[in-house]
Amino acid sequence: MNLDSQTSNRPVLIDKEVSWDKTQIIMSKTNPRGIIEYANEVFVDVCGYEDYELMGQPHNIIRHPDMPKVIFKVLWEKLKSGENFHAIVKNLAKSGRYYWVITDFEIAKNENGEIANYFARRRAIPQEVITNHIEPLYKKLLQIESATGIEYSEKYLNGFLEEKSKTYVQYIMELIYEQEKINNKSTKVDEEKGFFSRFFGK
Repeated sequence: MNLDSQTSNRPVLIDKEVSWDKTQIIMSKTNPRGIIEYANEVFVDVCGYEDYELMGQPHNIIRHPDMPKVIFKVLWEKLKSGENFHAIVKNLAKSGRYYWVITDFEIAKNENGEIANYFARRRAIPQEVITNHIEPLYKKLLQIESATGIEYSEKYLNGFLEEKSKTYVQYIMELIYEQEKINNKSTKVDEEKGFFSRFFGK
């Protein structure tokens, strides 16, 4: 998928969050190039596009300009290699408002072992995680991309994670887990796969 491809007629940005039921799961299905083939009712309700406006469109129709490109670069590299990847993403609704989600992917392959589809599940995460950790990091990455390009944005992200001795997925998992402990919503889950299975209700 072309990381720089853009969809025409972008909404005018409004710095307000979409009001939605954050207990719900946003689901979609795309082909290997990220073209939308299915979106559930929650997806339609939250993003504000009708089904017919989404079908056949690249998934970046909902990409928010506040998102650093490096996050999508890493995401697509992992998915294309057949690895699942979890990412915290700020999305853009048709209204111009935003909504934050964390993603979980399932990769479907055909009889030849080639990737046929991606099934994505998304749900809300604690606001404190976004405000205290993710927004400052993403703003820094975006500034670096604007100044010196995606290559150095990725170098910074790698250095940031190396300093913490964590992968990106381990980092965001820990942020969510620690905040849920504070909110008294979590039981101890040490293993990464187990944590996200519980988090996405799988």
